[in-house]
Amino acid sequence: MKTTYEDSKDGKALTAIRTFEAPLNKVWNAWTNSEVLDKWWAPKPWVAATKRFSFTPGGEWLYAMKGPDGEEHWAIVTYKTINPNVSFTGTDNFCDAEGNASTEYKDTHWDVRFADNGNNTTTVTTTLTFGTQEDKDKLVEMGFKEGFSMGHDNLDELLKNE
Repeated sequence: MKTTYEDSKDGKALTAIRTFEAPLNKVWNAWTNSEVLDKWWAPKPWVAATKRFSFTPGGEWLYAMKGPDGEEHWAIVTYKTINPNVSFTGTDNFCDAEGNASTEYKDTHWDVRFADNGNNTTTVTTTLTFGTQEDKDKLVEMGFKEGFSMGHDNLDELLKNE
């Protein structure tokens, strides 16, 4: 299965939809456990490396995506709401290795929802909301869709091999 994308009518949101061939509890764990996130989040040949992680309201996930040539891009997620096995929300931004948010990019609001399809498959719907359409377009131009889809492919592979 492939990731599909939908733009909002106002151009300020992007929704990614992907169905995984795995039960809800495994998919939820893959999105909410840093040890598992590190195994699939980055598009190959990049890898994700967590520096700190607290999956609680107000908690943070500070991680780097590391390239094969030693390049690092840091990001920080601050979790806002968590409804176990149903959804979580938070803000995401590029940052430095200490978690100081980028001034070049604005926070993106993430709303991640999980649906048990009842046939050992789980659909994850991720809606990213931006301050402006220009902010969204900037992330898309950087290759967000391709990279996120590749991460989803990594997760598919991981779930099949567990």
